Amino acid sequence: MFVLGNLIAVFAKLLYYVLYIYMWVIIIRALLSWVNPDPYNPIVRFLYRATEPVLSLVRRKLPFGSTGIDFSPLVVILVIWFCQEFIVRTLFEISIRFR
Repeated sequence: MFVLGNLIAVFAKLLYYVLYIYMWVIIIRALLSWVNPDPYNPIVRFLYRATEPVLSLVRRKLPFGSTGIDFSPLVVILVIWFCQEFIVRTLFEISIRFR
């Protein structure tokens, strides 16, 4: 059973790092929205392609459409933080019980 515990621990750590990197991608995208970046820059295009599906989903669900301020990055960052604190921690606790 310790093998399953180690596998769950590795999965939890991998999930934590993926969420952490994606959170920084969202932050960089939000900071770039304050300036006028070149839309043909490959980095800007990557950031747009990596974040727009999630951000557009949140924008459709939020009732703040007419305020002029985009709260979708903040909501996504809070959801990522919740996942890191709840789901990843729960997976770590499960992996400890299997050891």
